[in-house]
Amino acid sequence: MGNRIRFGIIGSGWRAMYYVRIAQKLSEVFEVAAVVCRKPEKAERITGEFGVHTVLSPQECIDLKPDFVVVAVDKMHIAEVAMEWAGYGFAVLSETPAAMDRETLARLKDAGTRGAKLVSAEQYRYYPEHAALLKLLETGIIGTPHSLYLSQAHEYHGISLIRGYLGLSPEESFTVQAREWSFPTVETMSRYEKYTDGRIADKKRMAALFAFANGTFCLYDFDAEQYRSPIRGSYLRLSGERGEIDGYTVRWLDETGTAHCETLDIKTRTVKTGDPNPNFAEIEEVVSITLGDTILYEPEFGLHGLSKDEAAIAHMLGKMKAYAEGTGEAPYSFADALADAYGAILLREAAAEGTLKTADLKQDDN
Repeated sequence: MGNRIRFGIIGSGWRAMYYVRIAQKLSEVFEVAAVVCRKPEKAERITGEFGVHTVLSPQECIDLKPDFVVVAVDKMHIAEVAMEWAGYGFAVLSETPAAMDRETLARLKDAGTRGAKLVSAEQYRYYPEHAALLKLLETGIIGTPHSLYLSQAHEYHGISLIRGYLGLSPEESFTVQAREWSFPTVETMSRYEKYTDGRIADKKRMAALFAFANGTFCLYDFDAEQYRSPIRGSYLRLSGERGEIDGYTVRWLDETGTAHCETLDIKTRTVKTGDPNPNFAEIEEVVSITLGDTILYEPEFGLHGLSKDEAAIAHMLGKMKAYAEGTGEAPYSFADALADAYGAILLREAAAEGTLKTADLKQDDN
């Protein structure tokens, strides 16, 4: 057990507990050195509920010498806290986005330039289905992708997927037009409870057109209820010169010009956890993803009852120790994280102002 990857967690909210659950499910791989809490009562509750060590000051965590730290605080303070812990000499895996505004993004970029080891936990490319499709794209099965319709994830997560599926570097310039609406929608699930009383609330939906300098484009569409609601689906359609991916169906021409159409075989198993939170009471764990005889995805750590989100985050955690020690690459590049955050800022500005926004790759005000 001495070779486990040890990390500290800065923050004690909803998202921080994801990392605790992953470490407990993969206890032979990971160990939480400590969760840093601000309030004694919160520390006591977390210790009682999760059986994890908690501390009330940064120094107590520093003294435990974790391999790296995870920053999982609220969005408005992620960058500041990440830079603080990088200043203590730690490699930092922080929740997304890298930053929420241009000024903070510029300071974060400067910190990275000066050597701070900052990684954003942008996990969506490592979700089993996305990881499988991105691996399939590497074979050239549909040729070079040129257009995408994406309704899978919001803002920075969505932008990461857009650039991943279209094969775009962080330096690729673009324009974005966007508009946001509000529609009455039946609420079905929050982070903590399930609703069955038919309550209705106005929920935002945003649509946007990203046009990239290399001639590719993406139609982006996201509904605020999309992540948890059983009455909202997720969609993807990616086209290339030799075929397309429509959801999990792949159409392509082989080298002889013969057309094929196959659907990914996604095998899952259901794990009942007994967790009182309806979001975690039943986990759908992906066992394998194949296309024909080609294996595109298998669980990196075996089957341990990990949700898709947990499996993606576990992959990133598994790469962080080597990155911290200087013997491996970051699980998600700093340049990509900056590009995702900057793209999200432009997307919000385009929707709020009703104007066409053009990416300034120097990421300063325009």
